[in-house]
Amino acid sequence: MPTISKSNINYDKRNLSDKALLKLYYNMLKPRLIEEKMLILLRQGKISKWFSGIGQEAISVGVAMALKSSEYILPMHRNLGVFTTREIPLHRLFCQWQGKASGFTKGRDRSFHFGTQEYNIVGMISHLGPQLGVADGIALANLLKKNNQVTAVFTGEGGTSEGDFHEALNVASVWQLPVIFCIENNGYGLSTPTNEQYRCKHLADRGKGYGMESFILDGNNIIETYTKIKKLAESIRKRPRPLLIEFKTFRRRGHEEASGTKYVPKELMKEWEEKDPIENFRNYLYTSKVLDAKLDEEYNSKIKEEIDTALESAYAEEDIIPNKTIELSNVFKEFNYEDVTPGNKTKELRLIDAISEGLKQSMEKHNDLVIMGQDIAEYGGVFKITEGFVEQFGKDRVRNTPICESAIVEAAMGLSIAGMKAVVEMQFSDFVTSGFNPIVNYLAKSHYRWQQHADVVVRMPCGAGVAAGPFHSQTNEAWFTKTPGLKVVYPAFPYDAKGLLATAINDPNPILFFEHKALYRSIRQEVPTDYYTLPLGKAAKLKEGDEISIITYGAGVHWALETLDKNPDVSADLIDLRTLYPLDKDAIFNSVKKTGKAIILQEDSTFGGIASDISAMLMEECFEYLDAPVKRVASMETPIPFAAQLEEQYLSKRSFEDDLITLLKY
Repeated sequence: MPTISKSNINYDKRNLSDKALLKLYYNMLKPRLIEEKMLILLRQGKISKWFSGIGQEAISVGVAMALKSSEYILPMHRNLGVFTTREIPLHRLFCQWQGKASGFTKGRDRSFHFGTQEYNIVGMISHLGPQLGVADGIALANLLKKNNQVTAVFTGEGGTSEGDFHEALNVASVWQLPVIFCIENNGYGLSTPTNEQYRCKHLADRGKGYGMESFILDGNNIIETYTKIKKLAESIRKRPRPLLIEFKTFRRRGHEEASGTKYVPKELMKEWEEKDPIENFRNYLYTSKVLDAKLDEEYNSKIKEEIDTALESAYAEEDIIPNKTIELSNVFKEFNYEDVTPGNKTKELRLIDAISEGLKQSMEKHNDLVIMGQDIAEYGGVFKITEGFVEQFGKDRVRNTPICESAIVEAAMGLSIAGMKAVVEMQFSDFVTSGFNPIVNYLAKSHYRWQQHADVVVRMPCGAGVAAGPFHSQTNEAWFTKTPGLKVVYPAFPYDAKGLLATAINDPNPILFFEHKALYRSIRQEVPTDYYTLPLGKAAKLKEGDEISIITYGAGVHWALETLDKNPDVSADLIDLRTLYPLDKDAIFNSVKKTGKAIILQEDSTFGGIASDISAMLMEECFEYLDAPVKRVASMETPIPFAAQLEEQYLSKRSFEDDLITLLKY
């Protein structure tokens, strides 16, 4: 019989049955016993790293038990109780932590950096903040589907300093999304105490600024956590809205074990040890005659046996044998392109009209497609591409957003997780920097990590030639072509833009769709009126010749056409790449092998651009066919200037003709 002390936490049983109380206890005990085992294995060198949640189990277990199993939870790395309460097999968890094939990421990511649709859990990435916006997207999907479901998302007090926290809470409030934001205030962000992280008395006080209800709960009190969250979740299901919950708790071990806790005053550690959620609840159950030593021992034995059995099977599993083909094939979700051929009816459209028409027809085809962006609803967007869309599709699917690129990209990811499609309009491609992290670290990596695709298209109005200066004129495709997991499309003509946009939206993978602003109203073409698709990764040969290969895309295509019109004696292959990833290498190589000379024209500045990679590929694959050095023609190595004469000097259009003639004479 263990020594029973008076509980240091005041519990109010309310109407909970003894069975329910025991379930709460068992579900807290399980992650605690797993952690104690992991700490032993860590000291034995059998696992490499551990992020402890000891002392915080009541929050994870209380929230997970309060929600339905069909509702998504987005936990952090100290929320083992979420995973165990959702009854994920321990064999799979242990394989995940050991980088085995039966884990959820097949050795591609560690610890709790994974999700699983089977258990409706979406794990974190190391950047902490993005999952808050992802929760918004899942909650938005629930709202649109009218399924009366709640989403819960966790963050620590340290994560509340990130901009993503503000953006996500603001969007959730503006859109009245059914999401519960759970802050685990455990005293320290690694070693930084709360008084060096924020100035307000309680983080829950911030709810008022967002027009959001907020609550402070004792994060070590399992009954308070479970009953309050259960009640709030039931309320949100009936009246969708976001809530902010601050759980007061404490992290009693290091940020991860190697960092230790020397920075924590001993008296503070002792105070919180006395508030241990499991020891106190055990004492309460003993004194209430709900739990006795025999049943307690049965629970401990059962869980320990489950742990030992799962560990044995995880250790027995063979290590992953690296296979390049498998790894490369898992970067993207498989997409079976469907060629849709239009009828013969056409009409003359500008580039901007073709994009608008293609987007509208995709909205008609996909009832689960949502468009989000600044000023895109009644105003129709700054370029008027979505003008009239609200009248046809409604504001649920054509959504104005606050100025918060990061949260909206994250919300698009959440929509994809919930089985929907999203198109995000960056007002200008330059502004994508404010949403860069979720694009390159969340959208791009999710399928490779845990087979969760990102069915998101980010539209990118880009380019110079309109005297818009350094922050509205960049063509920044190279930021994304070097990131595995992203596709990049860059059409130069209305026909291509409409068909490629349709395919991009059909494709379940994340795609950056570049649209050159200077071409929006200057380029016209006969375009089929019907819906149609064009394949990604297929270049177009616009002119046939045998002296030189001109390889370009976007506005560069039109600069090259103008130059060839001025020089009719030049016999050139003109290749419009159309998509930059996947890249049509065969079209490039076949042309250069035929002509023996290659000039690559891009609007972007030289260093680190697409032209550099294509030039390197040509040197590796076509060296013996070359009769001259490969020439890159790019814009100046400066930011893009505003004044027309400076912009003209900046652009690669200015030097292309001279460079072409010089290379031909080589």
